[in-house]
Amino acid sequence: MFTLNYYRIFGLNIRSKIVLPEAYEIHGIISEFDVEIELNPPQEDCQDQFTTANYRFDNGRFLFHVPETAFYSITSGAHITITPYPGADEAKIRLFLLGTCMGVLLMQRGILPLHGSAVVIDGKVYAIVGESGAGKSTLAAAFARVGYPLMTDDVIAVSLSNDSSAATVYPSYPQQKLWEESIEQLGLLSQNYSTIYQRVNKYAVPIQYQFYREPLPLAGVVELTKVFEPEPSIKAYNRLEGLHVLNVHTYRNSLLHLLNLQQWQFQSIARLASQLPVYQLRRPVDGFSAFNLVDQIVSLIHKEEVVISWALI
Repeated sequence: MFTLNYYRIFGLNIRSKIVLPEAYEIHGIISEFDVEIELNPPQEDCQDQFTTANYRFDNGRFLFHVPETAFYSITSGAHITITPYPGADEAKIRLFLLGTCMGVLLMQRGILPLHGSAVVIDGKVYAIVGESGAGKSTLAAAFARVGYPLMTDDVIAVSLSNDSSAATVYPSYPQQKLWEESIEQLGLLSQNYSTIYQRVNKYAVPIQYQFYREPLPLAGVVELTKVFEPEPSIKAYNRLEGLHVLNVHTYRNSLLHLLNLQQWQFQSIARLASQLPVYQLRRPVDGFSAFNLVDQIVSLIHKEEVVISWALI
């Protein structure tokens, strides 16, 4: 018999038949929920529904297959069904559920997912995006270490209302994924954390006390880029460059065509690019100091706020 578990992820009340230790749990039973996660009995022939690709869109359902792990079905932004393989690792099942599946579900609900981390500075959210290995999670963790809460890691849920008001970011779950070298740079001990499935040097780091649980307006986007330069530098992108950055760093943007959401995504990022500053933060490949970059970003934000304040006088 399945037990029912209740969570709050990306501003959504979720009823789940699978335990999600990474997520923020809602205690007690809630009568209304936005998303239901179902768990089918294990079966061997999950792959029979696919040929070569691991993604399919069929009759309103987005179908996602992870070999030797599970078959996922995401429908209407409200239902996720998981059919695991016999003996599949539960941590790996959750890894894809909380990543790709939630990203697709957000798209189906009209919520733009960006790929990166989000931190809270002076009551507003700043998104940190970048290519894999750029150091965005490390930078976000450094923010948290000096007192700026983290709102999300990996998937940033950006909700744009129908009017012209600011975009809103909703918190994900109080956990980060950090490489061992990042943990050492931040002055933490890797032996205090569990490794992520089959990634010996990448760890799941709980952030209960540095996690911000309420939605806040998105105030800017910072693209972190590695460069062969001696010192870090930061500059503002123009609107067209900002649009490109938002497109490249839309979470799982390669799936938009399957979901027939290319136009919606373009309209969303075009609106963001017209409303928000987008910056490029160039950090040296060698000698990367996350705490130094934190100082640079905070100084820039405070400087921009002073300029805006004077403009309003």
